[in-house]
Amino acid sequence: MSNWLSAINASLSEAMPAVLVTVAVVEGSGPREPGAKMLVTRDGQSDTIGGGHLEMRACEIAREMLALPVTVPAAVRRVGRFALGPSLGQCCGGVVHLSFERIMPDDATYYAMLEKHWSDRQDCWRLIPLDGVASNALIDDAGNCLAGLMPALPVEIDQERPCHVMKDGAGHRWLIDPCLAYRPHLVLFGAGHVGAAIVRSLADMPCHVTWVDEREDMFPAVVPANVRIEATDMPEAVVDEVPSGSTYLVLTHSHALDQRLSEAILRRSDAGWFGLIGSKTKRMQFEHRLRDRGIPQERIAGMVCPIGVPGITGKQPAVIAASVCAQLLQVWEAEECAQQALPERRLFA
Repeated sequence: MSNWLSAINASLSEAMPAVLVTVAVVEGSGPREPGAKMLVTRDGQSDTIGGGHLEMRACEIAREMLALPVTVPAAVRRVGRFALGPSLGQCCGGVVHLSFERIMPDDATYYAMLEKHWSDRQDCWRLIPLDGVASNALIDDAGNCLAGLMPALPVEIDQERPCHVMKDGAGHRWLIDPCLAYRPHLVLFGAGHVGAAIVRSLADMPCHVTWVDEREDMFPAVVPANVRIEATDMPEAVVDEVPSGSTYLVLTHSHALDQRLSEAILRRSDAGWFGLIGSKTKRMQFEHRLRDRGIPQERIAGMVCPIGVPGITGKQPAVIAASVCAQLLQVWEAEECAQQALPERRLFA
């Protein structure tokens, strides 16, 4: 989410006209999922709705809107239906509905608030009127309206449902667009070459990263939007401060610190996946030491060491980072599938 949202706030700060394109509905097969977005300016774009002819046509429509004065309704909002096979010649063969929203100067507070909630790892929902002249609304996970006016919708909004369209009591359509904080949270210990390469590789991935090291001067001056730096003399304390289910990677400059962190993580019963950089020999040494420290064997067995996708043996930091990031994506997608299988649903009143 950060690419298009950061691009919106940049366009607002620079007074650059732009249109936000959102995949509202997908019928059958489409290149991207509902909620995918891109921001289009007169000279460029940020993010993607899937590429190909659909994206090219969407950019054309967005720039047609930007060429019109804002007093014309068609310059502010539009909804388009695109049959991918018959009209665009794309192999997906489904039908995609796109919403087009012109970003207006008075939207600055709205999107700044949305970016703040995202960076604070809080969920928000955009409610966008597709018909009429009502204002956008922004609501939090408790159903509180943070910006705009809450529409009178005839049914509750399902918080677990992806981006979709529904109608209000007057029959006007609204885009219900979840802007959810990334669920995967990686706690990465170590700001050396491999840690820095992993952070760079995760910059555009759907995750949050807490990057921890004792050596403050090891961190770069600028980090990706999804990364928070934690420079601390007590990195073990961070283990217990992060949310339950967080993912851990330990790859510090010190084997002694690696061991202390491993022990702290394995003592936390609600810790998520845990990977430790090192060889099979290092794992055997750590297993023996951790058992001596009273860590149960079943917890030790969950420690992943060596880390990375099997079959990739390169030792260059960038190669290790690519292998480990692929492994993390496998873990996180499996966790997401398991979460989606749960029957519980949240509804706004």
